[in-house]
Amino acid sequence: MISIPSALRTQLDERLTDKAIPKKTHWLYIKWLRYYLDFCRKDSLPESNRESLTPFLRKLEEKKQTKAQQLHAADVIELYYDIIGDKPYTAEISSRPKTISDYNPKYRKNKPTKIVNKSGNSADEPHDTAYQSHQTKRTGNVSWQAEYTRLANEIQVRHYSPKTLKTYRGWVQKFQSFIKSKSPELISTGDVKEYLTFLAVKRKVAVSTQNQAFNALLFLFRHVLGKEFGKVDGIVRAKQKPYIPVVLSREEIDKILIYLSPPYDLVVKLLYGCGLRLSECLNLRVHCFNFDTSVLTVHDGKGKKDRTVPLPQTIAPDLRTHLESVRDLHQQDMNRDYGGVFLPNALEEKYKNAPKEIVWQWFFPAIQLTYVEKADEYRRYHLHETHVQKAVRQAARTACIAKRVSPHTFRHTFASHLLQANFDIRTIQELLGHSDVRTTMIYTHTVKSVTIKEAKSPLDF
Repeated sequence: MISIPSALRTQLDERLTDKAIPKKTHWLYIKWLRYYLDFCRKDSLPESNRESLTPFLRKLEEKKQTKAQQLHAADVIELYYDIIGDKPYTAEISSRPKTISDYNPKYRKNKPTKIVNKSGNSADEPHDTAYQSHQTKRTGNVSWQAEYTRLANEIQVRHYSPKTLKTYRGWVQKFQSFIKSKSPELISTGDVKEYLTFLAVKRKVAVSTQNQAFNALLFLFRHVLGKEFGKVDGIVRAKQKPYIPVVLSREEIDKILIYLSPPYDLVVKLLYGCGLRLSECLNLRVHCFNFDTSVLTVHDGKGKKDRTVPLPQTIAPDLRTHLESVRDLHQQDMNRDYGGVFLPNALEEKYKNAPKEIVWQWFFPAIQLTYVEKADEYRRYHLHETHVQKAVRQAARTACIAKRVSPHTFRHTFASHLLQANFDIRTIQELLGHSDVRTTMIYTHTVKSVTIKEAKSPLDF
């Protein structure tokens, strides 16, 4: 199959990035373009001519490809036409392996057969249904790039987390695909109603997933499009059912810690000992620890709120030892003249030397440095969340814990064990950083009640 020259691939990546297409999905677009160019070569069709797209989409339909896949293929081929203009691609082909398996071994199980136009129709005939639908989508609507830019701006101005931006942008992209890229000026609450119904009936998504999609589209309407969302008649918003979190016993926690190697064991001890969220724990920096007063300060927690929690005395020696290893690693980085750590927002512009100061270093630094292409330098990020998640799951399996254990389970256990020790619910709320005490009240279902339930008058006490 035809290989794509690096120059063309770079241009295509840039176009996809401008369209807010996630980088990790670019390979799908490259795959369709390679299939199209190979099809044109085998059937002697002009690959730079838009009329060649009709028989290609017809062939995809014969191969039982879905309409969504056909439109996906048409998208990237239209981008290819825009890039090359009238310049034929044939002269730019560097090498053509005989088979797709020669080009990439992972496609060996899906080796394509020779494409033959069984319909007998020529490329000059009218476009098929899939292509007409694609052309309607392209010619009748505008690009959503401005909306994605405004979405990012609105989220950042409210200081929402990058995860919120990623989640909302993902739902907007799915909604855009569902309505076939209709112009943002023409979309209405009826489109939202159809999409939410589609999620519930066809996709059979969970309640929380449907509500998350609703919140993302509500944000899109109010803050990006400047429209009133109105009442979505005909569809009932699913309500979250009461959720009872998984709680571990102290013995089960000790078993899991046995099978955790540093620094993951120390991460789990902070999750359980301080009731931290995983993101809060990994975002800790050196200056967050006050060993003199045994206080840990959590900066920019959920909702950009700060709070303090007691530092467990039993792990203080381990924390000090780990801090010394962080100092040694920082000194090694300084000797290699690295760029420092990543800082939030525009803090680096205010404090130029802060990225290289020890107080701003991550308490749980990543193993490898991250290369920043624009600045042409290496910087250090904190330990990645997925590494901790995998380590916890593996340790729970090895310890034969018959429960669904994740890093967040230790936060649930922290609250449950405090409640079991008769700590006040308001105190637990402040330690967890909950805005509403009703959120904390869920932990009353995770511990056994020790109150007297028999009705009795206090005069009879």
